[in-house]
Amino acid sequence: MDQIHYRACTICEAMCGLQIEVKDGFIAGFKGDPEDKFSRGHICPKGPELKSLYQDPDRIKFPIKRTESGWEPVSWQEAFSDIATQIIKIQEQYGNDSVAVYNGNPNVHNYGSMLFGQRFASRLKTKNNFSATSVDQLPHQLLSYLMFGHQLLIPIPDIDHTDFFLILGGNPFASNGSLMSVPDVKKRLKAIQERGGKYIVVDPRKTETASHADEHIFIRPGTDAYFLFAIVNVLFERKMVQKNDLISEADLDEIRNWASEYSPKKVEKITGISSENIERIAEEFANAKTAVCYGRVGVSTQEFGAICQWLINVINIITGNLDKRGGAMFTLPAVDLVGPGSAMRSSPGSFNAYQSRVRKLPEFSEELPVAALAEEILTPGEGKIRALFTSAGNPVLSTPNGTKLDLALSGLDFMVCVDFYLNETTKHANYILPPTSALEHDHYDLIFNVFAVRNTTRYSQPLFDPEPGMLHDWEIFSDLTKRLELVRAGKPLPKEIIRTKLTPASIIDHALKTGPYGPKGKLGGEMSLDLLKNSPHGVDLGPLQSCFPERLCTEDQKIRLVPLKLKEDFPRLSLKFKEWESFTEGHSNFLLIGRRHLRSNNSWMHNLPKLMTGKPRCTLMIHPEDASRLGIADDEKVIVESSAGSVLISAEVTKELMKGVVSIPHGFGHNRTGTNQKVATEFSGVSINDLTDDQSIDVFSGNAAFSGIKVSIKKQNL
Repeated sequence: MDQIHYRACTICEAMCGLQIEVKDGFIAGFKGDPEDKFSRGHICPKGPELKSLYQDPDRIKFPIKRTESGWEPVSWQEAFSDIATQIIKIQEQYGNDSVAVYNGNPNVHNYGSMLFGQRFASRLKTKNNFSATSVDQLPHQLLSYLMFGHQLLIPIPDIDHTDFFLILGGNPFASNGSLMSVPDVKKRLKAIQERGGKYIVVDPRKTETASHADEHIFIRPGTDAYFLFAIVNVLFERKMVQKNDLISEADLDEIRNWASEYSPKKVEKITGISSENIERIAEEFANAKTAVCYGRVGVSTQEFGAICQWLINVINIITGNLDKRGGAMFTLPAVDLVGPGSAMRSSPGSFNAYQSRVRKLPEFSEELPVAALAEEILTPGEGKIRALFTSAGNPVLSTPNGTKLDLALSGLDFMVCVDFYLNETTKHANYILPPTSALEHDHYDLIFNVFAVRNTTRYSQPLFDPEPGMLHDWEIFSDLTKRLELVRAGKPLPKEIIRTKLTPASIIDHALKTGPYGPKGKLGGEMSLDLLKNSPHGVDLGPLQSCFPERLCTEDQKIRLVPLKLKEDFPRLSLKFKEWESFTEGHSNFLLIGRRHLRSNNSWMHNLPKLMTGKPRCTLMIHPEDASRLGIADDEKVIVESSAGSVLISAEVTKELMKGVVSIPHGFGHNRTGTNQKVATEFSGVSINDLTDDQSIDVFSGNAAFSGIKVSIKKQNL
């Protein structure tokens, strides 16, 4: 039977609408849905590869157990019972914190995993929770918590209405937006130019986005905080700061004093940006009818990621561009995770309520920085992690010092992975529990609707029924949660899978009906799951609207412009400035940055053949003058070495890079033994995280500092 199926893509943050043609039970065509209310027909190369993921011969579909003779199939019931028994046994002997949890990035693209995985983790009662948050967007969430009272009250660029867009460390042409869900970003950025506006990219690399910008400006990696402070300096010096009833004059005075230390003239040498350019950008930003400053991974994953995100918020606030059309605004999603009366309100957050055992790194929202994971396993003593539960994550390739973590995982007493690949991380597991793929279960975007550049919502129904005996991830977590409770209570474990009447869909239906657009919501609409089921192209809920002070989650509904805890980090910024003043580029002083490609979102996508076509992407980008100085030719093998390790990689000589800066993409390194991903192994590349150091972090937030790692480079034959 032929049919046309509509759904949202779940690979990246853009939530593009897909139109899938099915003939005789097989996918015959994949294209963007021209009637989708949000993506307007846009699709990138990743979307159609949901088919390849579904059909991947390397995908595990039923649970397997590692034995002395290799991996063997095992029943769900046997696996679940043994896992629950082993976990409780370890916790009873060594304490609750002896078991840790790591959640990978794909979990936020799967609402069943989010809803039921969180319940499972809470039942473990461990403080050792880790996730991809602390190698990515932690500074965003932390500053939203400190300044606006809720970790998900994150300012979103109103890209469709702005006149001046300043982008730092972000490449939306490759990411389709990040913490800015924005399908069809090329047309949206071009529209800024067509209506007489402009966008500027500040980045150590001339990215795909920068190549189409009105202006690209190179900046030395790790110095963005000084550039941003210099912008603030100019705004105060030239009296371009606007009054705002939601901020205090005392806070403005403090910021003025701190910014006075970082004049454009003072920071130009270390940032590589001339004082004239800094002054001009500040004036253009302040004088634009509407403007927004946006910083992403490149500024979050550096030594002062939290200060960078704070300064970005400060610039938007003091120029009058926060909560303003065309500036940095806030969504009102159909399932509201922020509003105080919401049935689905998430935790506002917490910070430094406790610390990691070894290095005393701060928790955020009941998670510890993943940079601490390896040492918490390897360091003896009370509280040592002895068992690990991972979900949809490959931290050996995605977190700092992968070699050290690889070693740590090999020494665990017990490990369980919810994953459908045997990869660099899951190979260490005692059990791999594979969930269904995206086309085999329903979906609702809990998180990315919160970051969308327009209020929107949709529900995706499954395209295919899973094979008999397969389980959704939420069913896996639901059973395990119940078995943990039974083992703790000393009750017998059932021989059948434990089912639950509560489903992700039923939870979302209730949240939609009680949300802002539902019958019980403040807008009095008709929002419900049934409505979305009958709206296959999604529902447009309108442009972003001003919402302050009502939506502020602080006690007095004022903006905490200068968070008290953040002040403690400014002396460290001053000390680092003195280090930068003595920094000289040379043979041993290259600064390493990562990069992202449109076809490569996460490490698991490297097993999808069509996404790996074209020129090899795992190369060391290096500027021609640097290459010439070292006698390195294009495509020549070179050794890159850092304090954490070394890799052998082919050079790609290009003017895309700032002099003194080199770049390796993230997610590669599929050259370790014991995995089963044939395509990924063929295009193995090297892991940038064999060079990054788990000791290199943003001390204030605990986020990993990937950008600006010092490395040396030499020819292979030297």
